[in-house]
This record gives sequence, structure tokens and C-alpha cells, in this order.
Amino acid sequence: MGKNFLMVAKTLYGLEDLLVKELRDLGASEIEKGVRSVSFQGDTGFMYKANLCCRTAVRILKPISSFNVFDEDQLYKRIYEIPWENHMDSRGTLSVESTVFSKRFTHSKYIALKTKDAIVDRFRDRFGHRPDIDRYHASLHVHIHIDRQIATVSLNSSGPSLHRRGYRVAPVAAPVSEVLAAGLIMLSGWSGQCDFLDPMCGGGTIPIEAAMIACNIPANINRAEFGFEHWPDYDPELFELIRNSALKRVKEFHFKIYARDRDPLAIRKTKANVGEASLEEFIDIQQADFINSEKEDKEKNLFILTNPPYDQRLSLRDVSDFYGRIGSTLKHGYAGSEAWLFAANETALKSIGLKPKKKIKLYNGKLEARLVGFNLFSGTLKARKSTSTS
Repeated sequence: MGKNFLMVAKTLYGLEDLLVKELRDLGASEIEKGVRSVSFQGDTGFMYKANLCCRTAVRILKPISSFNVFDEDQLYKRIYEIPWENHMDSRGTLSVESTVFSKRFTHSKYIALKTKDAIVDRFRDRFGHRPDIDRYHASLHVHIHIDRQIATVSLNSSGPSLHRRGYRVAPVAAPVSEVLAAGLIMLSGWSGQCDFLDPMCGGGTIPIEAAMIACNIPANINRAEFGFEHWPDYDPELFELIRNSALKRVKEFHFKIYARDRDPLAIRKTKANVGEASLEEFIDIQQADFINSEKEDKEKNLFILTNPPYDQRLSLRDVSDFYGRIGSTLKHGYAGSEAWLFAANETALKSIGLKPKKKIKLYNGKLEARLVGFNLFSGTLKARKSTSTS
């Protein structure tokens, strides 16, 4: 086995505990939770496994240098001193991204540009030519993080964000990201124990992530490439071994996932995305309007999770009325079910008119949002209390 080293998995706000559990279950050691991040230790094979299997990670970083920095010239000098030729060929391609939390440094794009300049200048000075820039398919993805005066330089083993699973060939307006969709499902507690319905499925991201969770399919099995595949020490045989081992853990799923939407274009895009993910046997896709609908099989347990429009990136004529009708449909048509709604409109969620059992604060992009759960009982609350005490 190879030597363990430090890695940092980046995630979304509110998904840190889920990522800790994922990494622990995969076999990571020295796990420490941060804000939107989890640090851990593992070897090269584990780095491959984490990229392939983690549903709630946005990227997996391998730190290579950390130092104090007080101005841009000092940053340039310290970046220049790193032996970048050990990590990529001078005729390769480069991508640099940065995150900055500092009073001294206030512009993340400028920090990324300064970092890029230092790297390419080192190559030019030593080899007479420099790497080109390629944002998505670079030979090396570099990440620099500045927290106050401490700069940490990392190699991004994932490349572009891990929310790019590879199956979304037909995008829709205002989609929920694949990482967030997986997080919503995992936070709700559904893992394949009953039928699942997304009645406003958009492009099908939530149903697809649900199917992959239920069947234990590796999250990024459809991804075209990872950043580490371009590294000089990439071991394709080891990665294939990791990949085959993960696929052996795929399990059967004996229930059904229903993807519904009233928009025929959304349904066509859902079918395209589900087909790209090769999940047609698990996901039933039909055009249907959820409002005033009823549970298709009243004898079966049903779990509902959806990300309805909430008048932010998609406009609604009367958002309160729309959410009121969602609440009425849930109450009268889906008694005996469990329902979870994710929205970035507090007023809209209050208009549902049902008492939530749980609220979880999250973000959808920069929008503060809530994942809200409801138990949909039959009859009135008064009648249920009377029955339970008799």
C-alpha cells in the first residue's frame, strides 16, 4: 500500500456531516470536519476512490505547500519556488482557481492570476516555453486558498467540480446541482427503503441521484475524466482496480422511482439524462401535473422529495398560491406519505399550510434555502390525538 497523505474534500454548506460519514465508510483516517470542507488522510488509491464514490464532495484537494503571505509579490515568489515541473510537463495545460478570506487580499481572481503568472514564469525561465491555460481539461488543476495571511497551495485531483457527474446531457433552467441533490436525499433519510416520487423533476437530477443512492452506484461512474488522470504518477491499473471494486458493491433495488413534471420539455430532458445514466429500469418517467393529483398506489409507502420553483431563478405568477396548492395536494392526495420540499423562499414554504417535522438550512448557489420535511397523516390533527389517547 502507498503512503498516506493529507487531503481536503470541499463540500457545500450543511453537507459536512454527510461527507464525514462517506469518507469514514470508505476507509479514510484522521478525519476532521471544517466549514464546507473535511480534511482526512489516505493513500493514492483512496484519493481515486474518494473522487469516484463521494456523493457530497465538490472536489478533492491534495495540499503541497502552506506558507505565510503578506503581499502579492511575496505570494508570487513563494509560488514560483514550488517545483511545478514535478507535477506537470512544460508543454501541458494549466488551470488555477482560488478562494480568499483575508483583509490583505480581497480579489480571488487576481490571486489566481498572480499564481498562474508565477507558475508559467518558472516554466518559461527553465524550459524556454510555458504551459497553456485550459479551464476544464487541464493537465494540472491548481487550487490556492488564502485564510487571512496563510496561503495553502493544493493540487485539485478532481479537476472540474465533482457535481459534473457526466450524465446531464440535457440541462434545464435553474437546476439543483448533482452534489446538492444527493445531499438533499441523504439528509431526508431516504436510502431506497420504499417508492420515491419527485413530482416536479425538471431535468431529473433528484430521481437520478436517488437511483444511484438506492443501488449504491458510484457517484461519478459516468464522469469522463478526473484531474489526477493527467498527473505524472497516475496509475491506471490501480484506478481500474478501485473502479471495479466499487462496481462490485452495486446492489439491487426492489422499489420504484417516479419522475414527474407537467412540462413536456422537462420530461424529454429527464429521459435523455436518465438514459445517459443507464437508469431507465429504475425510474418511471411521465408527464403529469402534481397539483390536485393523488397517490397512485394508496397501499404502498411513498417518499416525496422535490425542488419546486420558488420565484427566484424561475418566475411564478403567485408563489404563495402555488405553494398553497402544493400543500393542499399533499394533504388530500398523499396521506400516509412522507414529503420533503427544498426551496429558497421562506414565504412560499409557510404558504404550504402544513406543520413541518424538520427544517434544515442549506444554500442553493448563493440563495439561502430550507429543506423542510412533513409527515402526511390521514385525517385531522385533532382526530389523530383523540385516537392515540383512547
